[in-house]
Amino acid sequence: MTTPPTAPPSHQSLPPLEPTARARVTRGRNRAVTDRAALLDLLADGLVAHLGVTVGDHPVVLPTAYAVDPDGPDEGGSLYVHGSVAARWLCGSVGATVCVTVTELDGLVAGRSAFHHSMNYRSAVVIGRPRLVDDPAERQHALDLLVDHMIPGRSATLRPSTRKELAATAVLAVPLHEASMKARAGGPVDEPEDVAAGVWGGHVPVRRELGPVVPAGDNLPGLSVPADVAGRTRSRTRPAAPGPAPAA
Repeated sequence: MTTPPTAPPSHQSLPPLEPTARARVTRGRNRAVTDRAALLDLLADGLVAHLGVTVGDHPVVLPTAYAVDPDGPDEGGSLYVHGSVAARWLCGSVGATVCVTVTELDGLVAGRSAFHHSMNYRSAVVIGRPRLVDDPAERQHALDLLVDHMIPGRSATLRPSTRKELAATAVLAVPLHEASMKARAGGPVDEPEDVAAGVWGGHVPVRRELGPVVPAGDNLPGLSVPADVAGRTRSRTRPAAPGPAPAA
């Protein structure tokens, strides 16, 4: 396992989001988040990304595990995804422009009219041209990050990947430079006459909860849950994240 990267730069030194016209939020501008530190917090909190790319004559959007190195070699840091070397979407992504999105749902908003029903969320959009990670040290570092993003500290407990496993796996790095983020929090924003009519309004927080550990059926006798897995499940509930003031 390669040496972990140094600590990310201070929040004060991070460049703002929306560095290009195509990354700028135009619809619902009041929900735009320009603090890059908030983007890194969201990416640390999320578990699944969706990568959109054109393959042949049609677009595809696929869910994928991901990991982030804020100090990675790409502009703005590196967002890593991986897949089979035979995957068409992965081969089609190299050199093409892709869009990676990560969304965390934080609540369901019950307005006093159908128009003002909404959701509380944090959503990031990253646009860029992925590069194939061919440096062995960086690729191993990226694969370790992908494992540790799911279960922190797990990669240090595993055997080294075999040559066959590495040969079957490709890693892509997407620059984090061209990114934007939107967020909504709080209750509904209703018309005054709907509030005065006495219709109930509010919101339902949404939390992600990890269940109790389920050991594999073929574990050797006497094996206990390792510290990395136990540590992941001790904090089983992700509370709904705070965010900006409510927005219509």
